[in-house]
Amino acid sequence: MSLPATRVAVHELDPWFVAFGRAVGAALLAWGYLRLTGAPRPAATTWRRLSVVALGVVVGFPLFTSLALTSETAAHGAVVVTVLPALTAIFAVLRAGERPRPAFWAASAGGVLAVLTFLITSGAVHGRLSAADLYLLAAVVLCGLGYAEGGALARELGGARTICWSLILALPATLPIALVAAFRHPPAAGGEAWAGFGYVTVVSMFLGFFAWYAGLARGGIAQVGQIQLAQPLLTLIWSALLLGEAVTPASIVAALAVLACVALLQRVKPRG
Repeated sequence: MSLPATRVAVHELDPWFVAFGRAVGAALLAWGYLRLTGAPRPAATTWRRLSVVALGVVVGFPLFTSLALTSETAAHGAVVVTVLPALTAIFAVLRAGERPRPAFWAASAGGVLAVLTFLITSGAVHGRLSAADLYLLAAVVLCGLGYAEGGALARELGGARTICWSLILALPATLPIALVAAFRHPPAAGGEAWAGFGYVTVVSMFLGFFAWYAGLARGGIAQVGQIQLAQPLLTLIWSALLLGEAVTPASIVAALAVLACVALLQRVKPRG
């Protein structure tokens, strides 16, 4: 629901406020969680790795998706998000030292191809590269980096503390930017926009990462990351339900193809 909720939020709220305000709100929740659980401060070397996570998922992905979705639909955003699982796997090799087998890459390519085929035949691809597409490409590259680094770091800190400390680390940058954005464009919006903002703050930016990073740490970043292949199709479904964007019956065929690829990916054993 992240892209549709962001689309709802930026329809009435400034995209910079949505991107950095959600990070500030999530940082406050993270501070409360860390205090409640008595989490120890990370080591000095860990802060450098946390900064990579913060760059990718606290700043990069929220900012560039917010900017893109001011002019593009969430359904179109699903097109570019298709490459996120592959980018996550590539960064898992570069940052976490994972070495997936050739069968993994073949199944991953099959899943990407299935999603892209559906999106192209359903008319979600416009056939041109716009500024919004460049924003989305930047978003998924940074997100893949943040996923891989966070998944590797979660093996030491746990999923919850990885995202919480990343949010706290980014707060000196996210807070002033959010305040400036709110001052320049006072956030006056209806209930739907605030509901979208609330969702991306509490779920997309905070609670969702508890499970996501824990899963990446336990099951392997490259392999578990391929579950994201289902994200574009789910995005289209939520776009239809929340925004009235069209989704064709062909999504059922595409969904089955993607789920088959995901099931195959989970059966490919990583190198020992």
